[in-house]
Order: sequence, then structure tokens, then C-alpha cells
Amino acid sequence: MHSKTSELPVTFEIPEGKIRSVEWGGMAIETCDIQERVDPGDLFKGLPDDRCQCPHWGVVLKGTLRYRYSDHEEVYEAGDVYYAAPGHLPLLEPGLVNVEFSQAAMLAKTMEVVGRNAAAMGH
Repeated sequence: MHSKTSELPVTFEIPEGKIRSVEWGGMAIETCDIQERVDPGDLFKGLPDDRCQCPHWGVVLKGTLRYRYSDHEEVYEAGDVYYAAPGHLPLLEPGLVNVEFSQAAMLAKTMEVVGRNAAAMGH
């Protein structure tokens, strides 16, 4: 299977940017295209430690991506490949374009909470 990132279904759209994703072979593939800084930290409330517990593997194509942990921050820039361990909060910087891979079942559990929080916030 393959697709252009621009042809993946949009799964989350806000004025600051959009996330497209698809599930193939038990993996969730997501791509972000962000125009303005997005701090989605409040969307993870209700998860253990109020942080994302799903590990992610990815590559930053443009811009900067930050993952904040309770004791440190990791910064990934264009050209970096990365592994984000459980227990993080993302911070999406303007101009970010990335592709990220996650175990679909784990991501689905996280997105249930994120979706409820987004709905409660009117997103």
C-alpha cells in the first residue's frame, strides 16, 4: 500500500493546521502540516500522568517538533528521525511537516480520550 501524504484522509483540522492519517497493517501513519504553534497538552488530560502513553516513531520533513517529558524536552528538526517514548506531550511549531508511525491499537486508546477532551473544548 502507498499514498501521497496529501491524499491521506484529514482526521483533525484546526485553524493552525491539519493532521492526516491512515491505518495500515496495524500501524497508524500520521502526517502533520502546521502553520501556527499548537500546544495540545490539555487534550491529554485523563490519560496516565495527563500525558500521551503511546510510543511514536517518525521523521521531521520541515520545521520543528518538541516532545515534553516530565523531566526533559526533546527537540526534533527537519531531517531528524525520532522515537518518542510514552509519557510525553507534543508541542507543534509553525512550519512543521512530519510523518509519524504508531501502533494503531495504542493510538486509538489515546485518541478516545483526546477526542472527548476536544469535544468538551468545542474543537
